Amino acid sequence: MTKTKQESAKLRAAACGWHFIVLMSRQGKIRLAEFFSSYSEAEKKRILRDIAAEILPRQPKMCNIIEKGDYKFVYRRYASLYFAVGIPAGLNELIVLEQIHLFVEALDGYFNSVCELDLVFSLHKSLMILFEMFIGGMLCESNKREVLKAITEAEELVEELTKPGEDTASQLDDGLSYQEQFQLGRKPGRRGPTGASR
Repeated sequence: MTKTKQESAKLRAAACGWHFIVLMSRQGKIRLAEFFSSYSEAEKKRILRDIAAEILPRQPKMCNIIEKGDYKFVYRRYASLYFAVGIPAGLNELIVLEQIHLFVEALDGYFNSVCELDLVFSLHKSLMILFEMFIGGMLCESNKREVLKAITEAEELVEELTKPGEDTASQLDDGLSYQEQFQLGRKPGRRGPTGASR
């Protein structure tokens, strides 16, 4: 009976998908961090410190999987960026490496060879691609053409609804959290009918 409980616990852990994804430069600057599981701010800072401490000093030929307590870091380096994902212990690491590669291919398809500056200046677009592909850490759309089609449709809709001379970036900010708006260098306004000032 105990063995079946352990197996079912492993299946539940494997079913929950990614806990978080972090995109970091070789210098340790966080370019994108999205947590799909709930963590306190202190836990998030500790995780980001752990990622920098564990991944940055590693040699290129070393294993891309690091076990850390109840979860694992699975990472891949593309040019000057590290794509690090936190997963539960029971999830298949090779599938996660393929999912990371799929996300990078979608970013490449949108930005025409994505680089660190694309993430710095177009964080909201990177997050749109991430959220189009992954919901709650689970891969929901694996066809990058469909992802890019949905993103361009959303952009066309924003352009349609935007009045001439108005900043379209402010329309896209409505879906971002305060932290993400600060990362973009924008001053977030209040949401809702009372806070139209930006």
